Parts: sequence; structure tokens; C-alpha cells
Amino acid sequence: MAVSHDQLEQAEVAYDLICLSHLRWDFVYQRPQHLISRFARERRVFFVEEPTFEDGPARLDLSPREDGLTIATPRLPHGIGPQEAEAAQRSLLDGLIHEQGIAQFVLWYYTPMALGFSDHLEPRATIFDAMDELSAFLGAPPLLLERETELLKKADLVFTGGYSIYEAKKDRAARVYPFPSSVDVPHFAAARQPQADPEDQAAIPHPRLGFFGVIDERFDIELVRGVAEARPEWHLVMLGPVVKIEPASLPHLPNVHYPGGKKYAELPAYIAGWDVALLPFARNESTRFISPTKTPEYLAAGKPVVSTPIRDVIRPYGEGGLVQIAETVAEFVAAVEQALQEDRAARLSKVDPFLAQLSWERTWAEMRDLINTLVLARHAAPVGATSH
Repeated sequence: MAVSHDQLEQAEVAYDLICLSHLRWDFVYQRPQHLISRFARERRVFFVEEPTFEDGPARLDLSPREDGLTIATPRLPHGIGPQEAEAAQRSLLDGLIHEQGIAQFVLWYYTPMALGFSDHLEPRATIFDAMDELSAFLGAPPLLLERETELLKKADLVFTGGYSIYEAKKDRAARVYPFPSSVDVPHFAAARQPQADPEDQAAIPHPRLGFFGVIDERFDIELVRGVAEARPEWHLVMLGPVVKIEPASLPHLPNVHYPGGKKYAELPAYIAGWDVALLPFARNESTRFISPTKTPEYLAAGKPVVSTPIRDVIRPYGEGGLVQIAETVAEFVAAVEQALQEDRAARLSKVDPFLAQLSWERTWAEMRDLINTLVLARHAAPVGATSH
């Protein structure tokens, strides 16, 4: 049954959204936060994080946020086994649905591992937003690939965080749609205007080469070290939490600085003080399918960008002349030198028309329409019919 856009706007599509995520809401503000917060403007949303472990019996902590968003954090006892942990989470999730009076709902997965405690539920629709190839990440659970196969079969809609991961998933599920990283242009465009330099960055000399994001196994440690050693007069500002790798393994040189993680609202002030923005990602299994959200964010901030040859950065950013691509230390140094001499106005004349087509608001609206079309079609279908 076809449902027009006007019908979607006029119809009341009543459901709550339950999001099951491997990422914590307050860790790094990225794709889940941009999308899920927008759903919360029009319906109740429960964002269920991975559990924490502490003393005492299992419980679910609820933290109401802006609009209709509630963060749900399972607290499980120390020493609980994997099967017992899934049973506890199943019970806590059932309790949440009962206590909050959730009758009609859509399930939105960020991690296939959540199937272990949610596969008994009967949602109006099941969504899998495959933002990363989680099986390639350091410490990925052995069951992840098996669970992902199950989820791809179960999902009514699969969204992907980039075109490379779309190519890998498109033949494994019925309805797969690429939704690459978008950008909140006004937020980052503030960095194009003079900003007060944050206190922990103010004393760092120029030229400054900056990066923000999670510093983990995707980070090319030796490339960063090589660039810093090759150009000691350049200062590299690496913003973000260090996760899953030893901090001691990072280059600790006089011109490499680690101010730590920063809030999303603080980023434009830091970026405003950079001369070049970097994407120093390693070439390994964990980066094979990534589509870095920070690429359009750097561009919206008005900075020249130099990246290692990540497929979803090469296409479309490198091919469009929006980002410089370099692999070796020598190539990276040469690209940064060129970036430092770029004609800013000429670069922005290419960047801004591209970014005008790439907003989180537009991405969310397209996702919402796909979901609502599915839900409405199922509601209108005769008993015994299926929309698949």
C-alpha cells in the first residue's frame, strides 16, 4: 500500500521508540544522538545503553532528558555470567515496557548483541542502523557475526552509516538504505568566526593541526608520530578520550597535545583555533567501512582537511576536491603544507554547496518517513497480510 508524504504528515503514527545501543548517550555526541534526539521531539524515546556492573541486585536506572527522551541504564551485579546477564536485561526491558505503559513501539538496534535479550518482543517495526562494522572492532564479542545475521533477517529496515558498509550489507537484507554521515552546519560554522581560544589550547603555538574523536585502534599512531617528528614546528592537538588502547602507546612529544574529551558544544571553539583538521585513521579492518562523521563537521567549520585514504572519505570528499588524501608520512606532510597555503574562499565555494545537501534534519526526516510508511501500511493491511 503506497502512502503519500502528505498522508504521512497528516496521519498520527502512534508508537514509542526503544533504541538498544552499545554506545552511551553521554560518551561522544555522534550519529545516535543526532538521530534519536530528533525522534524524541515527536514521540517517547527510550535509549537503552549497555549495562554497567556494580554491587547490588540488577536494576534499571532511568534518566529523563530533553523532550521525550529517557536514558535507561541497566545496572548488573559484579561477576554475573553472560547468560545470566542477558536474562537480567530481558527482565529489565520487559519491566520498562510494562511500567512505562509502552503498548505500540518500534525497536531500533545499534548493536546486534541486544538480540540476546530482546528477540521475544513484538514491535511494530524493527530497525537496524548499522553505523559501523562492529565485528572488526577490538574486543568484539565472538557471537556478534551470528547475531548480526539474525538481525539482518529480522529487520524491516536497515540503515547504514556510509556507502562502503551499504555495499557490504545490501544483499543480506530485504530493505537496505545508505544514510552516510550528516552534519549540523550552523553548529560547526560558528568556528568560521573568531572564538575565544579555550584555556587548555590557548598556549599551543601555531600552526595547529587538529583532530577530535575517540582515540582507539582506528587511530594511526605511527603516522601521527611521524608527522610530529618531521615537522617539530607544527603542533598536533588530539581531542578525545583514549579507549581500548594504552595511552602510553601514543606519541608523547613536545608538539603533540592531548587535552582529553570535550563536549559537543565546545568543539567549535577548539576547531576555530586550528589551521588544518586531520583524519589520521589507520588502514585496518576496523576502518574498512567507517564513514567519519567528523569529515563534514570539519568542512562546515571552514577548515582544510587532510585524511588517510579511507574509502568513504575518498568518495565523495576526495574525489570532489573537498579533502586532501595522503597515506605515508611524507605524503601527509606535503598535503598539510599545501593545506596551509590554500585559498580559503575558493575552498568554501566548493564546500558550502555540497554541505547544503547534507543535514541531520534531512537524514532523520527520510528515515522517519520510511518507518512511518511501513507502520501505516501494516496498520492498513488486511488481517493475515504481510508488508514484506
